Amino acid sequence: MAEKKKLVVVITAGLDDERASVAWSVANGGIKTGLDVTVFLTSSAVDWVRLGAAESAHLNPLDPPMQEMIDNFMSGGGNVLVCPPCAGVRGYDQKDLLEGVTLVGSPAIHELIKEGAATLSF
Repeated sequence: MAEKKKLVVVITAGLDDERASVAWSVANGGIKTGLDVTVFLTSSAVDWVRLGAAESAHLNPLDPPMQEMIDNFMSGGGNVLVCPPCAGVRGYDQKDLLEGVTLVGSPAIHELIKEGAATLSF
């Protein structure tokens, strides 16, 4: 069986930026079409996976609530990586993040790119 095609979605947009809604929507669409999708959160986007942060966020009324999109992505097999310096500058460590989220540096996405992953940035 052929290996799944890979997609890395880099999100920099935080809790007040509608581009984040688009990014999570695209990531979920990738999962639904059979791609192996990894989201890499940098800058203020790390707030999306801080415990409780996304629960009341709903940036685009035509999209599901943000927490639902994040939960759907992760339960659908999506992988969420968080930039350690970006989390650290906000005072977050692993215990502050949703279960299943991994603090890991950019070499992790470089490996995916070397394996042929397409990339999108928001």
